[in-house]
Amino acid sequence: MSGPSDTREALVRIVRDEGTRVLATLVRMTGDLSLAEDCVQDAAVRALERWPVDGVPDEPRAWLTVVARRRAVDLMRRESARGAKEAAGMELATPGEPPDVGVLHDDLLRLVFTCAHPALSTEAQVALSLRILCGLTTAEVGRALLVPEPTMQKRLARAKAKIKTAGIPYRVPAADDLPARVDTVLTTVYLLFNEGYAASAGDVPQRHELVGEAIRLGRLLRELMPDDAGVA
Repeated sequence: MSGPSDTREALVRIVRDEGTRVLATLVRMTGDLSLAEDCVQDAAVRALERWPVDGVPDEPRAWLTVVARRRAVDLMRRESARGAKEAAGMELATPGEPPDVGVLHDDLLRLVFTCAHPALSTEAQVALSLRILCGLTTAEVGRALLVPEPTMQKRLARAKAKIKTAGIPYRVPAADDLPARVDTVLTTVYLLFNEGYAASAGDVPQRHELVGEAIRLGRLLRELMPDDAGVA
């Protein structure tokens, strides 16, 4: 019989597994990585408070997305700098037609391509994707890239600071930009699969959710770029 601790662990696992996809969606909606991270974290805390009382919703990801989006609206409206940010907040509050996403129709894959920005080093591109979008811990990212955890933590912080100070936009790359970025994306998917197939830490030797996500992304890449030799 499962006890309260088992139940909470199951809820934490659901929130963690769904959270990366919610984050990808919110970055697409807001164009602001830091804002999206804060709002998804708030939604996760809210879920762990409410779900033990109300029960897990039928669509956990949709629930988390709605709560995170509402939080983003609130934060945007509180910004002292109005204008464009307030307009963006209003668009989030009353979503209409989905934005044009070009040839990339999956939020997570789109954001992995977006993280592969040429202004960042290849290692930073992969590290950001694995840490932020794929949900690996900083220690796991460090092990995947053969870098000590403290070093990786500093490199991730520098990469995020560079994105902010340089004003690098989180925009969906055009179709013509994809071939130049695909190697980074393939490396990310490969390392994600590796961590799932042979976990670098913890009591569970395999993390099936990571394996499944890597395979899903690989299949999407194959559909997107069927003639690319690296994808094949």
